[in-house]
Amino acid sequence: MSDNSNRKRKFHDIDIGEDFEESENQDDPDQRVGSRQYHTDPMEMDDGENFSEEENHNYEPDIIPGDHDGNDSDNCSGEDLMDNAEEDYKEIPELDRYENRGLDDDQEVNHLQLNADDRAKVDLLLDQRDRREGIDLRRVPVAMMDEENSENSDLARELRKERLRRDHREEEDDEIDEGYLDYEEAKGNLSEWLRQPKTVKFIRHQFSSFLRSYKDEHGIDVYEQRITEMCSKNSQSLEITYSHLSTKNPTLAIWVAEHPKLIIPIFNEVAFELVNEVFPSYENIYKEIFIRIKDLPIEDKLRDLRQMHLNALIKIKGVITKRTGIFPKMKRAFFFCKCGERKGPIIIALSEEAQMGNCYRCHSNGPFTLDSADTEYSNYQKITVQETPGTVPPGRVPRQKEVILTGDLVDCARPGDEVEVTGVYTSHFDHCMNIQHGFPIFYTFIEANYVKSLQDVEHNALTEDEVSKIRKLSREKNIAKRIIGSVAPSIHGHNFIKTALMLAMFGGEPKDVAGKHKIRGDINILLLGDPGTAKSQFLKYVEKTFHRVVYTTGKGASAVGLTAGVIRDPITKEWMLEGGALVLADKGVCLIDEFDKMNEVDRTSIHEAMEQQSISISKAGIVTSLKARCSVIAAANPIFGRYDPQRNFMDNVDLTDPIISRFDILSVVRDEVDYYKDRSLATFVINSHIRSHPLDNTPERLNETLLEEDVTELSKDELLSQQLLKKYIIYARKFIHPKLTDVDKEKISDFYSAIRKYSSAVGGLPIGIRHIESMLRMSEAHAKMHLREYVQTVDIDLAIKMLLESFLQSQKSSLASALRPKLIKFLSHSEDDYDLLLHTLNKLAKEKASFLRLNNGGIGGVLDIEISVHEFSNETKDISHYTIEKFFKSVAFCKQYSIEGDFIKTKVI
Repeated sequence: MSDNSNRKRKFHDIDIGEDFEESENQDDPDQRVGSRQYHTDPMEMDDGENFSEEENHNYEPDIIPGDHDGNDSDNCSGEDLMDNAEEDYKEIPELDRYENRGLDDDQEVNHLQLNADDRAKVDLLLDQRDRREGIDLRRVPVAMMDEENSENSDLARELRKERLRRDHREEEDDEIDEGYLDYEEAKGNLSEWLRQPKTVKFIRHQFSSFLRSYKDEHGIDVYEQRITEMCSKNSQSLEITYSHLSTKNPTLAIWVAEHPKLIIPIFNEVAFELVNEVFPSYENIYKEIFIRIKDLPIEDKLRDLRQMHLNALIKIKGVITKRTGIFPKMKRAFFFCKCGERKGPIIIALSEEAQMGNCYRCHSNGPFTLDSADTEYSNYQKITVQETPGTVPPGRVPRQKEVILTGDLVDCARPGDEVEVTGVYTSHFDHCMNIQHGFPIFYTFIEANYVKSLQDVEHNALTEDEVSKIRKLSREKNIAKRIIGSVAPSIHGHNFIKTALMLAMFGGEPKDVAGKHKIRGDINILLLGDPGTAKSQFLKYVEKTFHRVVYTTGKGASAVGLTAGVIRDPITKEWMLEGGALVLADKGVCLIDEFDKMNEVDRTSIHEAMEQQSISISKAGIVTSLKARCSVIAAANPIFGRYDPQRNFMDNVDLTDPIISRFDILSVVRDEVDYYKDRSLATFVINSHIRSHPLDNTPERLNETLLEEDVTELSKDELLSQQLLKKYIIYARKFIHPKLTDVDKEKISDFYSAIRKYSSAVGGLPIGIRHIESMLRMSEAHAKMHLREYVQTVDIDLAIKMLLESFLQSQKSSLASALRPKLIKFLSHSEDDYDLLLHTLNKLAKEKASFLRLNNGGIGGVLDIEISVHEFSNETKDISHYTIEKFFKSVAFCKQYSIEGDFIKTKVI
């Protein structure tokens, strides 16, 4: 084999993925695709195979095409690059040329060297030219624009919008089968279908299209505006209204409700990308954006949660009773093995434990050490939500469920708040329960996605028409009488108690003196009286009418149950607070029935809550104070079963002076025998039962059957509906805040000094400085009832009347009869009697004018009239002297009359 042309190539059996015929490679050496040429030692193979010595001995290297001397053994190993090297530098005109594209048109261009200032001017001119000619602004980098320049700032905003539109168009240009997202298209298991890459891609596209294109009825981009508001607040949550999603894409709405754990993470990624498109630097603040689904149309009760709700999106309402601290929860963890191998990242779900497995290197199962530097954490907090007390069925124990808060949801609510929680109902294997019961039991909780406080939900529920109707009602003269008459319409009489309850529901104004001393604005009421006088019915009415109420009884409430307790968390083993009835009733009303049945120790525990409206805790190393800003309405029975009018108030009830002094209004309800009152009451009860009978209740039948009622009661048309009354109270408490700027201070001082003197002499209800504050609170509540911005004299008069009635009812019947005439001047309403006094004075003036004209022979003109004060007092002897003195100083009197000595003077034409 001396000649290369006669040499036969030998191909070793090397797997190169293709089969080539020997003839094809021999005919045209340049077409030998895939054949391997070895120009060095044949032992150096590309595929790493080692040949034996026999194979190496028989191996003959390929002949390189282009070799001229086949006998030269040195040339067999490769080509000598130095031979004919000068031919590489020969000129080839047809190849040595450039394309004209991209070059200047002119052949001769003078390229000037510009300094930095000149270059900036040229760039500015080029930018202006681009804007004039409509050059695509997407090529301008946003990060290079000067935000201080208004022109460039507008350009940046336009650029962002253009980029959003471009990306949206590019996604729409993709071949997307809209029917793929149809709910009926899911084949097999829906969860497996949702995990497919194609399904994930389409979900991302549809949700991105929803965020970019959804508009409300006014044509406003809802979620573009929400993203801007979220970023302006440096928030991490983007709220999505479920009805918007169901309208735009019903299939996505169904899937996010059935499989939220699969869909919501995709939504979070899309939202994060979109936010960073609009605000490129926002990723430096947060590495993740959370989608919060709100206004879920279906609401479930805590006691109705079953296995069918597992892993689905649910919405529940309740009151927070317990709350833990904030803990770090591992989200992406890294570990080191004992051999030094780094293991991770390990994604840890909220309801799962870290599954470590074996080490990749040493195949051992630990121990592993946490790499705290690279491990990512998220905030974690656990709260306990209990059924709202008013929604618990009678005779049932209220259910509760633990809710897990993560991310920016931590500390969004506190114990006592009523909340609406939207989240995923999740189960977790509980080792402790399974050991006790011996069969698989799963521990369930809710992973919160959205938490809304219901403190102001009722206030926001008022429509403009309802507000207008409420405002119109407040301008009626008898609105206070109509409101009080609408309280517990099924209970006959008891106007004093109804007025007290209405004042408590409207409430006064709390005050914070220089941030150091707080004065409560809530009104406390104690109802004490004989059995069968509807005390408990009044409490039940308040529970159904007021928007935030906690009802309890004396025997069923302990000191811890009323205030707060400290318990140990079964998982974290830490001490945590659990709020009682007064904490749960914060900014509401706490109703305590059978108040006299409580232990003295338990009653003492609520002293601080009734006055300072706070509960101080110092137990198990926890020293804190909880808020209990609520009114306390209590009902109690006398010691002897029935109230003895011949005994003092303190002798009829087993309550101490400190707790009695904390009640603003005290009402003694006595079951007295009175023929006319008993007849009126019996008629009312009979008619009430006739109206409530399920049969024969047609209007014609009722008119024939009903007995004639007391004419003093309001007609049914004058009473307000209970729904309107609720909204009236909500509006007044939210938007009306009366001010004590121009009140009759002298009248309040005179009344307090007088009643204080009688209280120390005759006993009964102990009057203290707290009762001055009680009068001011009641006057503010009465002003709220009329939707007034300022407290007027009539409001002060009603507060004085309520306190005076409380004082007189607490006395012995004989003393009360003797004290009433002495204090009658404080019981009259000055404003109510002004019209009568003015009418009487005008009548006397006309009589004097007629008498003078008769004596002067009928001569007219302006007459000077003088009326004796003594004569006027005789004409108005049924009205108190105090009220007449106030009338002489009123505006209505001063417009027409004046006082000179003992005479009232005016002019009559």
